[in-house]
Amino acid sequence: MKYMGSKNRIAKKILSIILEERKDGQFYVEPFVGGANMIDKVTGNRIGGEFNNYVASMWIELQKGITPPTITRDEYKDIKDNKENHPAWLVGWAGIACSYSGKWFGGFAGEVKTREGIRDYQAEAHKNLKKQIENLKGVKFISSSYDELDIPACSLVYCDPPYEGTTGYKDTFNHVEFWDWCRKMSKEGHKVFISEYNAPVDFVEVWSQEVSSSLSANGKSGKNKKSIEKLFIHNSQLKNGHGG
Repeated sequence: MKYMGSKNRIAKKILSIILEERKDGQFYVEPFVGGANMIDKVTGNRIGGEFNNYVASMWIELQKGITPPTITRDEYKDIKDNKENHPAWLVGWAGIACSYSGKWFGGFAGEVKTREGIRDYQAEAHKNLKKQIENLKGVKFISSSYDELDIPACSLVYCDPPYEGTTGYKDTFNHVEFWDWCRKMSKEGHKVFISEYNAPVDFVEVWSQEVSSSLSANGKSGKNKKSIEKLFIHNSQLKNGHGG
């Protein structure tokens, strides 16, 4: 599903590192599951945490086989302005799948006339969902902040938090507290991987690649922004290679 900051294009490269030494039965956990464009490429025990209750509710209902409706511009505005009058899952669907670039209520995405013809963004969202949902069977989606998520012992944890210095998400985010949490989880025995542009000095870069993104390190949003995506782990996990 299209989602602001999605790692869909580079997911397989990142996952080749994260899953390299995964043990049988070991849980793969994403505390910032968002559009589920990473976790849908993983098998086995999986947990997807999401602070935005509307998005978490959306995934839980979509797993059950519910088919989202096509939403008009007026309906979009009503859902955005009167969230309490609509099912939580529908608010989640409108806020992400029916919004420009997958940004939380970042502008209505419907039919648009382009040089190539008419582009129907919601039809594309339905098509992408149909492909994706089969790969999400068995994922346990939980509405929770990252620091309150119940994570099984010795899990593989992949974090894709709001990037520092980039365009905002739904809520404000305390980056200092997040990095402290990553240190704590690493010391408790989890293998914690973090996607970001930069990290504190006690975190080690294990992968990087230049990408074009709607999120850029200069804090602006839009197409064709070049940034260096990086994957980090805490230096306490460096034993052999990147943490083996």
